[in-house]
Amino acid sequence: MIDKELLEILACPATRQPLRVATAAEIERVNARIAAGACSNVGGTKVEAALTEGLTREDGAVLYVVREDIPVLLIDEGIPVLLIEEGIPLAP
Repeated sequence: MIDKELLEILACPATRQPLRVATAAEIERVNARIAAGACSNVGGTKVEAALTEGLTREDGAVLYVVREDIPVLLIDEGIPVLLIEEGIPLAP
């Protein structure tokens, strides 16, 4: 779980928008796409490991993975969540 004070200062590396903890429904949708082999990150790399935590950009467009309580805030590692919600394939 991300520390509340840390979360208050974190921002999207691409847009500088604030981040929030991803909801269980958001994680579930992303994990369904990962399980189907149809999820790639912004950099085009296929995402193969299911997520347990994530941070979502304020506009809900991108989710950043949290691994072992450490947010991975690299632009290319972001997962385009809005494309998942619209049913657009994310695999290259």
